[in-house]
Amino acid sequence: MLSYQHIYHAGNLADVHKHSLLAWMLDYLTRKDKPLSYIETHAGRALYDLSADEAVKTGEAKQGIARVKDWFEASHPYMRCLAQTTETHGQSAYPGSPFIAVQTLRDTDRITLAELHPGEHLNLELALPTAKCRRTDGFAMAHAMLPPDPRRGLLLIDPSFEIKDDYATIPGHIKKYVRAWNVGIIVLWYPILTSGSHHSMLKTLEKDHHDALRHEVRFPPARPGHGMIGSGLFVIRPPFGLAQEAAKLKTRFDTLS
Repeated sequence: MLSYQHIYHAGNLADVHKHSLLAWMLDYLTRKDKPLSYIETHAGRALYDLSADEAVKTGEAKQGIARVKDWFEASHPYMRCLAQTTETHGQSAYPGSPFIAVQTLRDTDRITLAELHPGEHLNLELALPTAKCRRTDGFAMAHAMLPPDPRRGLLLIDPSFEIKDDYATIPGHIKKYVRAWNVGIIVLWYPILTSGSHHSMLKTLEKDHHDALRHEVRFPPARPGHGMIGSGLFVIRPPFGLAQEAAKLKTRFDTLS
């Protein structure tokens, strides 16, 4: 249950999809001079070394961010985060979603992160000493703290899906989150697998949340036999302009072969 470590997959094409749109959303939210809350249920270690043996072993970063950096202009919020990370931590450093949030948000904003894996949680605290990092179940944490203060903000749900029950239980969690937090942006990331495990979950989510944005991209497997062939985001109460930004990103993914 606690075996997953994202270092093996950091910087892959799913991260490019998820992190570029997350950075765009957070940048959009901070244009308004009002504080916000950022909550993440499965934070990981926040800062990754793409030269580490684990990352090199899978080669996913090589097929990911190393391959597609030129998709984004230097002024894009994602590229600004990448540049800031490498400037501070070296050329092989890669920011996970909590690190992107800390770099993008302001002193008036509130960041709360959950990570249950003991080793990942320790690294998370070391990477982000000023953030509130809880070693707890992220789903339960979100139930306990919604609605947050400030009420304006974004919740990112980014599980590994190694627990197969997640596909069945996530729609129920999200339905309660939406009811408890009537102004929050709720973002779910999910993998697109050759097994099609995500289909029933998405069917329920779309039935419950008609106005949500479902955005998916496809890409070749990182290596022969690898089961992930795409990445999805399900965004409830999407910010204005996100659909257009996501569509532009999809045209880039459509060029991969």
